[in-house]
Amino acid sequence: MRVSVILAVKEFRDGLRNRWIAAAVLLLAGLTLAVTFLGSAPVGTTSTTSLAVTVTSLSSLSVYLVPLIALMLSYDAIVGEAERGTLLLLLAYPVSRWQLIAGKFLGHLAILSVAIIIGYGAAAMAVAMLTDTAPGDLLALLALVGSSILLGAVFLMLGYLLSAFARERATAAGLAIALWLGMVLLYDLVLLGVLLADASHVIGERVFAGLLILNPADAFRVFNLTQFDSVSAVAGLAGPGMTSAASPTLALGAMAAWAIVAGLLAYIRFGASEP
Repeated sequence: MRVSVILAVKEFRDGLRNRWIAAAVLLLAGLTLAVTFLGSAPVGTTSTTSLAVTVTSLSSLSVYLVPLIALMLSYDAIVGEAERGTLLLLLAYPVSRWQLIAGKFLGHLAILSVAIIIGYGAAAMAVAMLTDTAPGDLLALLALVGSSILLGAVFLMLGYLLSAFARERATAAGLAIALWLGMVLLYDLVLLGVLLADASHVIGERVFAGLLILNPADAFRVFNLTQFDSVSAVAGLAGPGMTSAASPTLALGAMAAWAIVAGLLAYIRFGASEP
């Protein structure tokens, strides 16, 4: 494990030199602050708090940005090292392949976590200074931060899997963009089309919830938009229907399963390939 930590520190320092952290923090902080100030306008005199509106808006923002940043960090983790000729050098040292993947994962996850915590922390501080906040809304924000990091872990592992299969960095980059488009955008459009075409209502509520949880991006939405009543009310998901069909705990477990399975497949593929 010590070797993995050393590799993680190296990846983190490389991220500093490549300015990934600064770019990700500025992007997340800028957009979250914009969402915070613009999203608090509709609250008015209703019982909904500004932080609940902000958490709802950030949930929609995170599902697009976090996977994209994670894939851009990880798509060339293996194939990039092979193209630069450093993979053979790394494996010549007493470093196993699982330690190499674990070290890259820890380093990239640290970069992503710093970006998320600072970015969303700026939004929370802005809301706390401008409006009153409820303890439940603070818990919703903490749950959003934690689940965003888990979502990033899922797409980091998927990026490593693509990198292990690709022969060139350009191919890995194309596959990463295709994966992002498919899981974040096209999946929901296809699911919506199927529901619209289902005139006889063959697809019930539980089947629909299961299809949502199959996609880690939608599982992230389900967890954050149904876990807390104040956020569910803003998102229009208040009531027992959605939470009974797709529980937040099940959604969180599905995301964790995606990360574990993708990581195992990436390790198996990396172990079977020649550097």
